[in-house]
Amino acid sequence: MSVTNMPVSPQVLGPCGDDDCGIRELLDRIGDRWTVLVLVELSKGVRRFRELERAIPGISQRMLTLTTKRLCRDGLVERNAYPTIPPQVDYRLTEMGRSLAQTIVTLADWSREHKGAIGEARQRWDAEHPEM
Repeated sequence: MSVTNMPVSPQVLGPCGDDDCGIRELLDRIGDRWTVLVLVELSKGVRRFRELERAIPGISQRMLTLTTKRLCRDGLVERNAYPTIPPQVDYRLTEMGRSLAQTIVTLADWSREHKGAIGEARQRWDAEHPEM
C-alpha cells in the first residue's frame, strides 16, 4: 500500500509485551513529515482545513485528511465541525498536542542554532571519507 493510501492505523500502541511497547509506531507518527508540519501550523492557533492545506506546501488533500484524522485519534488535535452550509470544520491542538508542539518547536530552534556547525561537520566528514 502506498504512503498516500495508508489507512488510519487501528492500533497506535502495541501490547506492552513488545520490546518497544508500541513506542516505535508512536515515534514514527510524531516524526512523520506531515505530522510535524501540521502540529507546527496548529501551534499558531485554530485553523480551518483549507487554511492548513494552504499553509503546508506540498501536502495533498488526502494526506492532510489522513494526518488530521490520525492526530485526532491520538488525542493531539481536536476537530470541531459546525452545522453550517457548507459544513465548516476547524482544528486545534489539545493540551497534549500543545506540549508536543512545544517540544517540536524547541527541536526546530535547536536545529536552526546548530545548522552551521552541522554543515561544517558534514564537510569535514565528507573530506575525510570520500568513499561515502
